[in-house]
Amino acid sequence: MPSMLVLATGLSLLIWLYLAVFHGRFWRGTERLAQTPPALADWPGVVAVVPARDEADVIARGLGSILTQDYPGRLKVFLADDHSSDGTAQAARETAARLDRSASLSIVPARDLPPGWTGKLWALSEGLNQARHSERDADYVWLSDADIEYDPDTLRKLVAKAELERRDLVSLMAKLFCQSPWERLLIPPFIYFFQMLYPFPWSNDPARRTAAAAGGCMLVRAAALRAAGGVEAIKGALIDDCALARRIKDLTLGGDPAGAGGGIWLGLTAGARGIRPYKGLEGIWSMVARTAYTQLRYRPAFLVGTLAGMALIYLVPTLGVLLYPSHGDAAAALLGAAAWMLMAVTAWPVFRLYGQAPWRALTLPAAAILYGAMTFDSARRHWLGRGGAWKGRVSETPGALARRRRDL
Repeated sequence: MPSMLVLATGLSLLIWLYLAVFHGRFWRGTERLAQTPPALADWPGVVAVVPARDEADVIARGLGSILTQDYPGRLKVFLADDHSSDGTAQAARETAARLDRSASLSIVPARDLPPGWTGKLWALSEGLNQARHSERDADYVWLSDADIEYDPDTLRKLVAKAELERRDLVSLMAKLFCQSPWERLLIPPFIYFFQMLYPFPWSNDPARRTAAAAGGCMLVRAAALRAAGGVEAIKGALIDDCALARRIKDLTLGGDPAGAGGGIWLGLTAGARGIRPYKGLEGIWSMVARTAYTQLRYRPAFLVGTLAGMALIYLVPTLGVLLYPSHGDAAAALLGAAAWMLMAVTAWPVFRLYGQAPWRALTLPAAAILYGAMTFDSARRHWLGRGGAWKGRVSETPGALARRRRDL
């Protein structure tokens, strides 16, 4: 009779075979924009809205790359300054003046954050409100983080994709900053795990319910954004990009005439790059712990199931190999090695995107252990009332907000 270790490593291998073959080809990373953007007869007007809170150190590169897009149509940029204390607005004005783009930039001071809103979405709402008043005829809204730097032809590629395929939302997963040892260990797996959660081919299929987007760079058809209720409809969402993608895609699935019919599209790129380094392990940990428990819908049972599942598919096969001298079960070691190699093969494309050596794909189990710890810490922070902390603010979860309202 097979030992428990053989059964566990065998089950892990079966799971990896399913993930590699049947789970939407999530790991191949073939969803990319065309290298050369197609020419359009008429380029629609675009407004770019950039929420910013204490971004003075990166605003020149991020905002500058938006202002200098070689876009043939009209482009107006609105920077929503969310009570920055480091001179972000002034740095933005100086950047626009230096590039001779002052006429293309409007600075929108955000009002005080109302209850029930996350800071980023409130800043986006403030920028969008100003854009609606001054640029009523814009066909698209480009939502961009302030710490993303773009190649000059990025907007042309985004608009061409949306127009030619009649997409309501086109989003790019920017290539995140990845230079320090902790970043090299954890950032490629961060993208890999996101692809696993939301297989891009499934998200891009108008007939499937899977919906995902990357909040750093999203081009949204203005009519579809209005029909989806705008950012007001997701004002309290911590995972706001996927929440917006869900609402936009529902237009297609529901046959709403405001949607163009082509659904949404999400892809990888090296033409949009994160330019802010993470502050060691702590910076990456905080980024993940902010929303991991939200992804699990704040349910302890989901947390336990997730951690158990991660242990089975990442930790068990690795231990089956590394502890072979102790347990001496050759079958378990071979099954574990096969599972470990399969996970490395599926992880290799994203490590290659980040310029990593092939052997680094073998470190995926180590990254998974750390991400499991981050997920548990996300739940711990939620239980302590510190969930959703971001840029000095703690966002209230739906349950906490409801309890506070009952106490008023």
